Amino acid sequence: MLESYLAGLVVCGGIIVAIGAQNAYVLGLAVRRRYHWWSAGLCMSTDLLLLTAGMFGMSTLLLAFPGTLAALRWLGVAFLGWLAIQALYRAAAGRAGLAVEADAARDSGIARVLLATLAVTVLNPQVYLDTLLLIPSIGAQQDSAVAFVVGAGSASILWFSLLAWGGALLSPWLSRPLAWRCIDGAIGMMMAAIALQLAIAPPGAMA
Repeated sequence: MLESYLAGLVVCGGIIVAIGAQNAYVLGLAVRRRYHWWSAGLCMSTDLLLLTAGMFGMSTLLLAFPGTLAALRWLGVAFLGWLAIQALYRAAAGRAGLAVEADAARDSGIARVLLATLAVTVLNPQVYLDTLLLIPSIGAQQDSAVAFVVGAGSASILWFSLLAWGGALLSPWLSRPLAWRCIDGAIGMMMAAIALQLAIAPPGAMA
């Protein structure tokens, strides 16, 4: 059982780190201290739900409707492209730092942050390929499916907690406008690269 838990922890941990859209968005919120724990918590919950569903049969249903991944692919391209444009615009125009961002966070409200978090999660076909197909295929080879899912879920909790805590911890050093331009530029390029990858490669090729 311990081996199954550690396998889930390592496998899922490596995959989650590679899913850049979620990570970039949560980290961007964290360094602004803008509902970052809410966003991280939603990412954790979504991962746990999808991992559990994948281990117990949802992958079969997904394979029966391949058009679902295709639709999500282009929705993801559009949404990530929009996020990239916004981030790159902020990088070019600059902004006043954490004080202004804190006011903007209060004005925008938690609902908008949660909806955006949900969008960067569910509109990325790679998330489904990983949580409903790839990870369960590895978990099926383990002695304990339950321990494997718990290990995979632990990896998600640890990673997003680290992003939320670490980003907020570093925020005092990232309060200058120049630092924000660098952050927004990096996030914008990452979002654009992910959108381009989704547009060029068919979902099946990303597995």
